[in-house]
Amino acid sequence: MRPDDWHLTEDVDEFLALAGEFLRSRPAAHVMQLTWAERVRRRGAAAFGGGAPVFGVLERAGEVCATFYWLRPGGLGLSPLTAEQADSLAARLADLGHRPHSVGADHGSAAAFADAWRRHTGAMPHPRDARVRLYRLGTLTPPQPLPAGRGRVLGERDLEEVMFWCGEFAKAVGEDVSIDAGTWARTRYADKVYTLWETPDSTPVSVAGMNPLIGGQIQVDIVYTPAGLRGRGYAGAVTAEVSRAALAAGARDVVLFADVSNPTSNALYQRLGYRALGDWAGYTFSYPAPEGG
Repeated sequence: MRPDDWHLTEDVDEFLALAGEFLRSRPAAHVMQLTWAERVRRRGAAAFGGGAPVFGVLERAGEVCATFYWLRPGGLGLSPLTAEQADSLAARLADLGHRPHSVGADHGSAAAFADAWRRHTGAMPHPRDARVRLYRLGTLTPPQPLPAGRGRVLGERDLEEVMFWCGEFAKAVGEDVSIDAGTWARTRYADKVYTLWETPDSTPVSVAGMNPLIGGQIQVDIVYTPAGLRGRGYAGAVTAEVSRAALAAGARDVVLFADVSNPTSNALYQRLGYRALGDWAGYTFSYPAPEGG
C-alpha cells in the first residue's frame, strides 16, 4: 500500500461523493466522520477557524476502505484502520509536512496511527486522560419509576439557557471552549437539539442533546446533571426522553459515548438499553524542535 493511495481534498462535497456510501454502511463506526463532514457541509469551512478542514479517502481496487478528517490546526479523526493503512496515512501526511495536534479514533486505530506518526515524524504521542466507550441503543428501556417532572425541548427562544447548560457541561468535562453569543455558531454545540428535565415546579435539573439525523443515525450528545443533583434519576429520565425523540425522528441507530472511567454513567446507559460497541482513544503530539532552532 502506497502513501499516495490516499486522496486528500478540502472539498467536503467531493469527500462525501467518494466516501458517503462507505461511511453510511457502518454509521456507528463512522459517527465522527459523518458528524464533522455534515457540520462542514452545513456551516462552511470558514466557520471553524484555522485552515480549511482536510478530508482523506483510501481506495483499493475502486473500493473505499478508510477515511479521515483533519480540523486544522487541531485533531485528526480516523475511520477504523489497519496498521498498514495507518502507516500509509502517516507517511502521506508527513510527506506533505502536516502537523496535526492530535488524533482520535477507535482504540486500535488511534494507537496504530500514533505509533506510525512517531516513526515518520519523531513526534511523541501522549495518551489523553479520558477514554470513551461507544454505545448503540438496542431496545429502549426507560427507567421506572421516572423522577417527578417532565422533559422540555429547548427552542430558538431558549438560546441563553442552552448556552448556560452547554457551558456548565464544558467546564465539567474540562473542555477548553468559550461559549457565548459571539462564539456559539462556531462551537460543536450549535447544531444540536436540547431537552431539559424539569421538576414539577419547572426547575431545570438535567440536560441532554442530540445531533441531527445523519446516515440514518442520531448521536446523543451531551448528557449533564449538576453535581449536587446527581443520584436522583434525572440523567436517566432525560436520556430516555432524548433517545425516544431520536427514534421518533426516524433514526435506525442511536449512539452515544460515555467516559470509561465513570461506572455510574456506563451502568445507566446499559440499563436504558445501550450496548457497548468498543472503546475510543486519543493522543496529542509533541514535536521535536526544528534543527538549528
